[in-house]
Amino acid sequence: THDPVESGGGSVQTGGSLRLSCTYSGYAYCMGWFRQAPGKQREGVAVLDNLSGHTTYSGAVSGRFIISKGEAAATLTLQMNMLSPEDTAIYFCATGHRTAYCTVNSWTPNYWGQGTQVNVSS
Repeated sequence: THDPVESGGGSVQTGGSLRLSCTYSGYAYCMGWFRQAPGKQREGVAVLDNLSGHTTYSGAVSGRFIISKGEAAATLTLQMNMLSPEDTAIYFCATGHRTAYCTVNSWTPNYWGQGTQVNVSS
């Protein structure tokens, strides 16, 4: 299967940090993280263009979250800092084929992980 697999979710207090990891198979031209909070639609969080290295972030996380390739091959990480209760959601890793729209607001992934829960308490 090409579906990525996430790890690293959990519970943290406001102001804390968490690091999510994702492993995937094959080559991902575009990859990123999405999240879905209870009662809300899934939204893009951060996307990385593997060809250019260009990254884009949603306004809600810009300056707090960092997307990067992991040290191991075929891994993707999301460093989440200064977490708040509004960040509570299921976080999904996603990967995809080559596209001209590899940005957080334009990209539609081809492969999705099952998600990992992140809970931030006040």
